[in-house]
Amino acid sequence: MVTSVPRLVVAAPSSGSGKTTVATGLMAAFAARGLTVSPHKVGPDYIDPGYHALATGRVGRNLDAYLCGPDLVGPLFAHGAHGCDVAVVEGVMGLFDGAAGQGELASTAHVAKLLRAPVVLVVDASSQSRSVAALVHGFASWDPEVRIGGVVLNKVASDRHEQLLRDALDLSGVPVLGVLRRAPRVDTPSRHLGLVPVAERRDAAVDAVAAMAEQVAAGCDLDALLRLARGAGEVPGARWEPPVAEPVPGGRPVVAVAGGPAFTFSYAEHTELLAAAGADVAVFDPLRDERLPAGTAGLVIGGGFPEVYGAELSANAPLRREVAALAASGAPVAAECAGLLYLCRELDGRPMCGVLDASARMDERLTLGYRDAVAVGDSVLAAAGTRMRGHEFHRTVVEPGAGAAPAWGVTAPVRRVEGFVQQGVHASYLHTHWAAEPGVARRFTERCRTS
Repeated sequence: MVTSVPRLVVAAPSSGSGKTTVATGLMAAFAARGLTVSPHKVGPDYIDPGYHALATGRVGRNLDAYLCGPDLVGPLFAHGAHGCDVAVVEGVMGLFDGAAGQGELASTAHVAKLLRAPVVLVVDASSQSRSVAALVHGFASWDPEVRIGGVVLNKVASDRHEQLLRDALDLSGVPVLGVLRRAPRVDTPSRHLGLVPVAERRDAAVDAVAAMAEQVAAGCDLDALLRLARGAGEVPGARWEPPVAEPVPGGRPVVAVAGGPAFTFSYAEHTELLAAAGADVAVFDPLRDERLPAGTAGLVIGGGFPEVYGAELSANAPLRREVAALAASGAPVAAECAGLLYLCRELDGRPMCGVLDASARMDERLTLGYRDAVAVGDSVLAAAGTRMRGHEFHRTVVEPGAGAAPAWGVTAPVRRVEGFVQQGVHASYLHTHWAAEPGVARRFTERCRTS
């Protein structure tokens, strides 16, 4: 089986060049033409896909060759893009920047090659003229397996500046597919972990995406970009689908999944895997809901920004008590990063759920990077010895008390133990992608059914 959905990868020489503006604007501009657009993001980032979803009306999906392995990139892409007219893939960092010390692994270039997709290079032209040709030539010739199909020039100052850039690029052999002028109104606010998520500023985010679409539609040759996308090669391999469990006695357990502005970090495949494994997924908002969904048999709390909403989360004492009671009953609870903080005794001095004998606080130091891990012991997510890859991204510190076993033994880049396992609780800083190990969702759902 092959996938032949037209597709583009939007990349850049470095972070901050305008990839998100161009990729999101292109998604929205194509959607405005009546096309069904499949949005994707290279790497583990949870925030950009929220803007992609606004632009397309479809869930944003990640393509991560480190977390899921190179062999799953094509199948996961095919799953997300099935039935679509065109797919736009936003890259990560610079085009050739991958997992530290791992060569091209998980880079935008790596994913573009796995997808056999042409690359549109977004260049911040604000401080150069003729030198742009040398830069583009270097990127176009560095890896002959990466096809640079065109350039979008960003932050161009004037008509004269544009002409100088075009004249220089005439010699490079790489066509100019768009020119965007400086436009601060499309900027989106950032804080300590990147852009502010859509869920926290929905109305403003809608306006920002509309402005991106307007700018890209006015400054880019959409017809040429579509022609480039339609020239993409076929992606070999079967389309990924979550494995469907056979119905079993006892019905479908309710798995409550935290959502809302405080818990926005989740991969779309996680809820798909839970549903396919036999669970009824019920999303709730810990900022507003004072009760867990009716019949909750298990709880999943993903990542996000509990430190931003610490006061509101703490003030919702009825829900905190319900979470604590559920955990004390031995029901399965899976928590990642923000979820870990929420289960602690306190966060920055504010009471949290008290499931874990641990205290959490904000820290100046950024912890960031891919991790290789192995399950230290049996838990509701994994049997002892299960190997997973994860990603850490936080500015918090958890100071544990006593009484809980670690969740993971992290083997790279530094050997250490991490996280908590106690009764049915598995809590950790590591963000993992369950598609890489579908047994995680099956195991968790079965524990929900039998606990």
